[in-house]
Amino acid sequence: MLLCDIGNTSYHFLDDERDYKESVATFDPQTITEDVYYISVNSSVSKRLAAAPNWINIETFLDRSDYYESMGVDRVVACEGISDGVIVDAGSAITVDVVKKSHFMGGFIYPGINAMASTYKTISPALAYSFNFDIAIQKLPKNSQDAISYGFLKLLKSEVDSYRLPIILTGGDAEHLKALFPEAKIDKLLLFESMKKLIIKL
Repeated sequence: MLLCDIGNTSYHFLDDERDYKESVATFDPQTITEDVYYISVNSSVSKRLAAAPNWINIETFLDRSDYYESMGVDRVVACEGISDGVIVDAGSAITVDVVKKSHFMGGFIYPGINAMASTYKTISPALAYSFNFDIAIQKLPKNSQDAISYGFLKLLKSEVDSYRLPIILTGGDAEHLKALFPEAKIDKLLLFESMKKLIIKL
């Protein structure tokens, strides 16, 4: 089974257990002749694939009544794959979605690690620090690096922990947040596993 998660810059494929990426700018989807089950947040690619019968858009089979209209299909599919938990997807943005008893409770979007670091730099070159993910959140910091780290990470940790549900970390920066959430599970293929569950129901 070939699965594909299409973003703004890449096609992310899972072929059995091997995942790989192709560039949206250069990859020709017509080179694939087998059936591909996909989701896409890239509207131009979606329009192109609508005429390809072997590219099957999973979103057309989703019941989105439990979700808000503008919520990205990738977040919806991830939520559909779990029964209880907080999904923290750490990419260019950090999205946090809460699922309880297979019901989407809501979620929020936080700046990603690189985006937030860039924000501090624009305030002052003196704040051009990398984040300290091993910071002791329980006490106020006494140096600049820990001060910006605390300001960024304390709110995120407090909010996510408040739901008292299992935490699932996914996305490219998931490992960075593992120190902040030591009890969390890292699942880089969460989206693909959720896609598989949905396909079985089709």
